[in-house]
Amino acid sequence: MSLFKSASTVSLLTLASRITGLIRDVLFSSVFGVNALTDAYYVAFRIPNLFRRVLGEGAFSQAFVPVLAACKTEEGEAGAKKLVDHVGTLLTWTLVVLCIAGVIGAPLMVWAMASGLQKSGGFDGAVIMTRWMFPYIGFMSLVALAGGILNTWRKFVVPAASPVLLNIALITSIVVGAPLFTRWGIEPIYAQCVGVMVGGVLQLALQLPALKKIGMLPRIGVRISAIREAWADPGTRKILRLMLPALIGVSGAQISLLINTQIASHLAEGSVTWITAADRLMEFPSAMLGVALGVVLMPQLASARAAKDDQRFSAMLDWGLRLIVLLAVPCALALLVFAKPLVAVLFHNGAFDDASVLRTAEALMGYGTGLLGIVSIKVLAAGFYARHDMRTPMRISLATLALTQLLNLALVPFLQHAGLTLSIGIAQLVNATALLIGLRRVGSFKPGPGWWLFIAQVTAATLLMGALLVWANGHFDWIGLREQRLLRIGLLAAVIAGAAALYFGALALAGVKLRSFMRR
Repeated sequence: MSLFKSASTVSLLTLASRITGLIRDVLFSSVFGVNALTDAYYVAFRIPNLFRRVLGEGAFSQAFVPVLAACKTEEGEAGAKKLVDHVGTLLTWTLVVLCIAGVIGAPLMVWAMASGLQKSGGFDGAVIMTRWMFPYIGFMSLVALAGGILNTWRKFVVPAASPVLLNIALITSIVVGAPLFTRWGIEPIYAQCVGVMVGGVLQLALQLPALKKIGMLPRIGVRISAIREAWADPGTRKILRLMLPALIGVSGAQISLLINTQIASHLAEGSVTWITAADRLMEFPSAMLGVALGVVLMPQLASARAAKDDQRFSAMLDWGLRLIVLLAVPCALALLVFAKPLVAVLFHNGAFDDASVLRTAEALMGYGTGLLGIVSIKVLAAGFYARHDMRTPMRISLATLALTQLLNLALVPFLQHAGLTLSIGIAQLVNATALLIGLRRVGSFKPGPGWWLFIAQVTAATLLMGALLVWANGHFDWIGLREQRLLRIGLLAAVIAGAAALYFGALALAGVKLRSFMRR
């Protein structure tokens, strides 16, 4: 299967996940609105997500997938199965301890992330919801283990499709659970916690048959001797050694998120919700491009590195970066000049009022500034992780953390919540640039010919598309059309379709050969 076909498969399934996630968010904002309890829910959900991104999909996956891919190349499937069993055993028992500690320590974690909720009255609700949802990290970290295995075997469909189940569970919890909770005299937003846990169970359950089919279902040891054996495995030790710098590196981004949430909790009520809604929209292009390419390229880069095929390694990075520039640059401009229509059509319903549309659009524009960096990091960092170099991304991540907070000091007093997203955007551009320079210095990435011409072609086509979006943004009253939902949706669809046709048509006229990206 070609890299393009693999990435397209993951992107399409990610699109399905994002669409169902968008339906979930639209229902959430319509039913629950923007208030102290919605801020409390987003904080409570962000806590297990933070640990999941640091431990499960973050440091663990970045260390595990390259080692597993190298083990598969060098020792065959028998050696890989042994490594999977040992890693699965250690991970499972670590998660049991972590989940117990998280439930007990929920008040401290909520205070550390959003102490401002004590003023708005959402603190106690956030503690309760954190305790309900914290075990979600256990299920999702095991899902990350399963996904790493399946991606290494180039089985991308199941891992990419599983997030849809979480969204379906959350949609059901809004439509069915919230009315039931209201009838029972329980705050209806707590039904979301049940949806989160059910979604975690369903995602893990979906992975197990796929793992069994390829003979890689982990055998979890329950005896002390099995845990000792797993700890003594050289492959496991190597993963743990690689995890430490990866953990510090990933923690930089998550600490930045924690600090930003803390700051937002002290700003105007609803700030956490506005930023989260903007984050949801930003995740459409970032997940469909960056995450999809990172998932597909990581095991292939690790395999090329293990085979000492430096030319293939560099060529895959070149292909991935060109595809990101081709698709992320127009998306970034769209978030900058067309943010209000996007937010209005998608969220401006029910309890989500006019002011919230404008505040969310401001936050989305901040993300748009750094979208190219946010997406590029997924591919650039994979280039280091495939080389088992966790220290360079770690150092860059820590420097980015410091830069983000310096930018917060300068921007938040003037831009409030929008300053937080703009700080992230600028810092991630710097992060991506530093990673690119690092890969070039060590010789892992040698740009192919024609880059400057390609950048000029993409820039010209993007500016042409941007002119259409600027006109559409000012010509139609996107907020005033609230009651004419079908008309507003139709206008948005027409503008987006026209912008896409204009962009790709301009690229074709400029001589960009789109078929060249469909390489093996």
